[in-house]
Amino acid sequence: MNAYAALLRGIMPSNPNMSNAKLRSVFESLGFDDVASVLASGNIVFRSPDTDVPELEQRIQQALSTELGIGGGTIIRSHEELRALLDADPFTGLKHGRGTYLIATFLKDNAKPPKTLPEQPDPLTRIVGYDKAARAFLAVIDNSVPGKTPDFMAWLDKTYGKDITTRTWLTIERIVKKIEA
Repeated sequence: MNAYAALLRGIMPSNPNMSNAKLRSVFESLGFDDVASVLASGNIVFRSPDTDVPELEQRIQQALSTELGIGGGTIIRSHEELRALLDADPFTGLKHGRGTYLIATFLKDNAKPPKTLPEQPDPLTRIVGYDKAARAFLAVIDNSVPGKTPDFMAWLDKTYGKDITTRTWLTIERIVKKIEA
């Protein structure tokens, strides 16, 4: 049985159709095992014998759309991919905090990886790199300027559209801990 994390895009906990209980029920209706939520922002861990990740993403997204009217995006990573990302420790010596966010932006499996990373003229972002195995951009975001979206995040949205989702490093740590529990 394979362990996965589904990272759902566009989940708003204040929307009754996006509650953890309803999200879990969709995954359970698809026959997945050990379904659990992590935080209230669209992180569902589950087990499945399936290994075709793009097909899993499509099947889950279709069910979320049909059953709950959620049209965001679904990105799946295996436990092994997330564990390896954490073990690589790309943010060595850095701490996630109120003003500084350590983030990973995950691409869908079918998204084209970058040939080169964008320049770093944005004073609010330090791009740490791109993890090929996890298909994730890694960056440190200065979150101390209210209401200002870093240019890097705008570049990601413009380049990849809905084929991405971003999680803080702390959230990724919690997801892996939940899978391993």
